Amino acid sequence: MTKTLRNRRLRYSVVMIAVIALVAVFVVRLVDIQVVQADELSKAAESKRSIPVTLYGTRGTIVDRDGTALAESVVRYNITTSPRLVKSFDGKLGGTRVKEISVDQALSAIATASGGDVGTMRKNIAADPKSDFAYLVKGIDVAHYEAVRALQVPWLYPEQQAARSYPTGAATGNVTGFMGTDGAQAGLELAYQKCLAGTNGSETYERGEDGVQLPGSTVTQKRAKDGGTLVTTIDSDLQYMASQDIADAAQQLKAESATATVVNAKTGEVLAVADYPTVDPNDVDATTDPGAYGSRALTAAYEPGSTIKAAIAAALIDKGLASPTTQAVVPYSRTFPWGGTIHDSEFHPTENLTLTGILRDSSNVGITELGSKLTTQQRYDVMREFGLFEPEPAIDYPGQPTMNYGASPEWDKQTDINSMFGQGILTTAMQVSSVYQTLANQGVRIPLHMVKGCQTEDGTTIDAPDVQSKRVVSAAAATQTVDMLQSVVTGGTLVGMKPISGYNIAAKTGTAEVADGAKGYGADRIISVAGMAPAEDPQYVVTVTFTKPQTTKWSSGAAPAFRTLMSQVLEKYRVAPSTTQARTYPSTW
Repeated sequence: MTKTLRNRRLRYSVVMIAVIALVAVFVVRLVDIQVVQADELSKAAESKRSIPVTLYGTRGTIVDRDGTALAESVVRYNITTSPRLVKSFDGKLGGTRVKEISVDQALSAIATASGGDVGTMRKNIAADPKSDFAYLVKGIDVAHYEAVRALQVPWLYPEQQAARSYPTGAATGNVTGFMGTDGAQAGLELAYQKCLAGTNGSETYERGEDGVQLPGSTVTQKRAKDGGTLVTTIDSDLQYMASQDIADAAQQLKAESATATVVNAKTGEVLAVADYPTVDPNDVDATTDPGAYGSRALTAAYEPGSTIKAAIAAALIDKGLASPTTQAVVPYSRTFPWGGTIHDSEFHPTENLTLTGILRDSSNVGITELGSKLTTQQRYDVMREFGLFEPEPAIDYPGQPTMNYGASPEWDKQTDINSMFGQGILTTAMQVSSVYQTLANQGVRIPLHMVKGCQTEDGTTIDAPDVQSKRVVSAAAATQTVDMLQSVVTGGTLVGMKPISGYNIAAKTGTAEVADGAKGYGADRIISVAGMAPAEDPQYVVTVTFTKPQTTKWSSGAAPAFRTLMSQVLEKYRVAPSTTQARTYPSTW
């Protein structure tokens, strides 16, 4: 009996020791899991169920002067999946009854609904079958996204993102520029990246083993911030008209390229800046000419030709060295002591012309005879004050020529002469517009600008241009020059242009030779017209320029496009017709 009791006690002791040992093992393991490895295991568990999501800050909108969107962000969706969860499931897949849906059936339905490719989907899933992320299709619109969502495939996860859309397309593509896979590529999109770019945020949510998001588990880590709204001075309707006008004219002239600008003479606001050819930012790959990615009106430097003569005439009057009726004896050609020669565009006998007649007939010889009354420095300074020799200071646009001219001209004697009729110097079409805005505004230059400012998310306006005005020539000098330019239309190089009924027009033609490298000037020309209306109180300035036209080499070939665009401007803005006759001065003596 005693022995039996001892055996029982022994067995009991052994069992107790075993139980205590087992409990000790569990306690040690529990301490190891809950204390020693707690942080590591917690993070590992969370990483398996916590899903990070990027919150995209929407890129800001570019709008015209009336708020019409020129560039805007639209919602697009990426469809993603967790490859380790991809398997057959019970569902309707867009049908009416529940059935077992295979992976192949699901992928085929997703491809049909989204416009995606089944092969690409299979490849992305197979790349890492145990992963939690893979793209199935990218960048689908809302309609396609809704079609995919209606399939109710449990292992699909949408990812929202913003894409860029350009409602006015090619008409304003030269202004807005466009976005690429690496961000902003051209135009205002690139120039105002800081204004337009949104700031991305982030959030996380948790999902169960079946891949379904757990309700109420979303936590925002960082709030997304939308980009600002870039407000331009562009009138999108007028921009479309200008684009159509110069495209039609360029094709008729068989020109290599063309530009058109419309400026409010009183404010310096650029209402339209059109280019041909241009880029459709919705389909950039369709444009094969890299020069069309931006705006040649702002970036292409060329010798302006006779449009510059108006600036020389205004400077002569302003300095008291001439008047509209100052007389000059003007032969067809002129030879200088250093051997250089200039001549007028058409042969003529020696003529007795006034300054008005010199502008009317666009005489190179005449403008140099009178223009030489100004010193080289005076001519250089006044051209610079009119807006030449420097990028447009109030226009932020990539690709503008630097034009780092010094305080004094560094040109030879021949260039000194040639500069008076726009040869040997470089300008852009927008700079020529600036010259005529100054004349139209009674000698006061307002820096041309095509952006009003950037309205940030909190309502603050930033990036407003500096448009401080500056007097270049006296009001009398500007007015008399404008009056002289009416003779160009009524009896000069634009006499063949059909009048714009009811309006006095002041304008000047330009025909510039195109340099051919070391060969000098070739047969190609750049033809242009710059002008304003109504001449007695100019409201708007219009320029048109055509590079290397083939059907004509004469500046009069640009006149129809100028007339069409100026007529549209006057009609659109309901400018009151002229109530006085065109003021002209004697052209000969």
